[in-house]
Amino acid sequence: MNGALTLPGRFELTALGTSALLLVTQPRLLDRAAEVLRGELAEIDRVCSRFRTDSEITKLHRAAGRTVIVSPLLAEALDAALRAAAITGGLVDPTVGAAVRALGYDRDFAQVQALESRRGADGGGVDGRGSGGSAPVEEPRPAPGWWRLHWDPAARELLLPRGVSLDLGATAKALAADRAARRAAEVTGCGVLVGLGGDLGMAGTPPEGGWRVAVADDHRDALDSPAQTISVASGGLATSSTVARAWRHGGRRRHHIVDPRTGDNPAPLWRTVSVAAGSCMDANIASTAAIVLGGVAPDWLASRGLPARLVTETGQVVHTAGWPMTEEGV
Repeated sequence: MNGALTLPGRFELTALGTSALLLVTQPRLLDRAAEVLRGELAEIDRVCSRFRTDSEITKLHRAAGRTVIVSPLLAEALDAALRAAAITGGLVDPTVGAAVRALGYDRDFAQVQALESRRGADGGGVDGRGSGGSAPVEEPRPAPGWWRLHWDPAARELLLPRGVSLDLGATAKALAADRAARRAAEVTGCGVLVGLGGDLGMAGTPPEGGWRVAVADDHRDALDSPAQTISVASGGLATSSTVARAWRHGGRRRHHIVDPRTGDNPAPLWRTVSVAAGSCMDANIASTAAIVLGGVAPDWLASRGLPARLVTETGQVVHTAGWPMTEEGV
């Protein structure tokens, strides 16, 4: 983790392939909260990163076909991922690992971007090969299915079938935001907001009027050019976007959200979906599922009472379940 920036009551760094933000209501306690955040992010990366050769999930893939006892943190991440699959009917599925790699997301996103930039600088564009120009493009195939995992949560035992590759990606990031916010609030006794990319987790007593959150297609542009600013007092907020993590592969524009039913990117409709929920995890599950669902997503979100802001590829905005149409609380 690097690129840290500290301001009164605010701390920023780069982690998990994205930007991490910490806000506290009592600036004098920022250092203690930042220590908690660093520790939580380091542990999530050590356990769940599919890009590290020494991560626990990489070791789990090497042990495919055998029953393995996993660590408490990986057990929590697996529980979260499998819950996401169950409550969305498989729209968010942890067995999309091979599909994500086949789309060209086969290394840390910063490396994907660097390779893209080099190809552009060389004037070569996409050569019909992998994101690094070294692997042939594969035809999309449906994810094997989360139900194929043999998971005993009480014993923390997992049998990962051979040929099944996990990508805990989004749910692990949302879990990290929730865990870090909750733990930092416990340690400091103040209000805490943790942002990881487009995922925000909150704990403790918020500032008067709530946390002011800028919403945009790309979290990196939100403060400079927000599409909307809202106030959030508790729970979590997540934005899934096909804009922020995108690249070209096999002659097509690709992004990191996969439809497990096809193994391909969903048909383009929503470029951004933001959802407010009781936790960052639940918000992330819903925003990801909405991108995959396409046209029926607003009804799906509304039926679950989830306030959401959906933006089409052409910029049309749809709101559900009380998401504010102007700048106000949600």
